[in-house]
Amino acid sequence: MEGTAVVTGASSGIGEAIARHLLDSGCTVIALQRRPPRIQHARLNFHAVDLVDVAAARNAANEIASRHAVRYLVNNAGANRPGMLEQATPEDLDYAMALNVRAAMILTQAFVPGMRAAGFGRIVNMSSRAAMGKTGRTVYSAAKAGLIGMTRTLCLELAAAGITVNAVAPGPVATELFDHGHPPGGEKRQHVIDSIPVKRVGTPDDVARAVVFLLSPDSGYITGQTLFVCGGTSVSGSGGE
Repeated sequence: MEGTAVVTGASSGIGEAIARHLLDSGCTVIALQRRPPRIQHARLNFHAVDLVDVAAARNAANEIASRHAVRYLVNNAGANRPGMLEQATPEDLDYAMALNVRAAMILTQAFVPGMRAAGFGRIVNMSSRAAMGKTGRTVYSAAKAGLIGMTRTLCLELAAAGITVNAVAPGPVATELFDHGHPPGGEKRQHVIDSIPVKRVGTPDDVARAVVFLLSPDSGYITGQTLFVCGGTSVSGSGGE
């Protein structure tokens, strides 16, 4: 793969793995988030921005679009505000929707004109298995389900321009945040593993490989789809936690 990819939330975890795989494939990667990425590479550029801030997100995206021929976009940045219905607040919902959905819309609006002009573009939105329903994720599941709806609509609007739009929905993945709440060797982690049909927790690389597959120029006949990278939890109905 050649060209420039924008990846949001690439400072750690799944986003970091996606950036690394794209760099390995030959892409130039622009990372958009508040914290600098931990990885360093000659083709990795960091742009600090709070994507919840509408003006800041729009200004950053427009500036990048004016300077770079962005052909790949991965809307990975997200927010999980866990809690049962009784604990969920409108503020939690606003924040989750702003980072998971609104920021994705703003960035897509900024980079689609260049993709249209080139007759080529690849967009992947990071959803979650939780979009199918998950106890204690009232806010998170709503935001991730909204992102799938946006993905399907954008597919219809952009397909004729050579732009594909897909979603990837991970199940339980061993990120630093997951490991903190589910320490390796602990009972809570084992409970999650027992609920996963493949009997292991996923890795950021598992997810990154799926994202890069959908971004490939060879994947032009796949659009509007949600690819669950979940070890089978989307079939078993298990929430994985």
